[in-house]
Amino acid sequence: MITKINRAQFYKNFRKQFGKLSQLQVEGIEAIFNEWERLELSDLRWLSYILATAWHETDKTMQPMEEYGKGKSKRYGKKIKHSGVSYIAPNKIYFGRGHVQLTWYENYELMGKLIGVDLLRNPELALVMENSIKIMFEGMLRGASSFGDFTGKSLEQYFNEAKNDPIGARRIINGTDKAELIKGHHDKFLNCLTT
Repeated sequence: MITKINRAQFYKNFRKQFGKLSQLQVEGIEAIFNEWERLELSDLRWLSYILATAWHETDKTMQPMEEYGKGKSKRYGKKIKHSGVSYIAPNKIYFGRGHVQLTWYENYELMGKLIGVDLLRNPELALVMENSIKIMFEGMLRGASSFGDFTGKSLEQYFNEAKNDPIGARRIINGTDKAELIKGHHDKFLNCLTT
């Protein structure tokens, strides 16, 4: 059963927990809420973790953004020349972009197929709000692929009838890096959604 978001109450609670919001932050949060309702999802722990992840990965802007440093000194930050039977992607760099900092050639390829956008030829399309939001939801949930597309893990594994694990849920995105910090954001977002 879909959980409609009481947006007025959320923003009132948000301002108590986090402080003032910019218009761009509101637009980013609204895009997440709209996708949540479009997909008819219901577990608010999932939504809280999605919001917490976006809050962290976008440096609190809630806007799709490029990774600081654009992958410099990282393996995924090198230009890739790929030629296949029907595809050539010369000189593209698949550094972090979007709400979850999508990285690596293979992830751009998979997400592009799943959301129907050619992210290999045009990795900058991961910065379009609609695409970025779809990438985040598809990668963090089982989604169209029935699989957690970023790491093989999904929110359904960490938040269900038997489990409530916002620390472990970080494995969906990036191992255990910043797990405690994001758990703290998750707890605040959950409070904003449920009180």
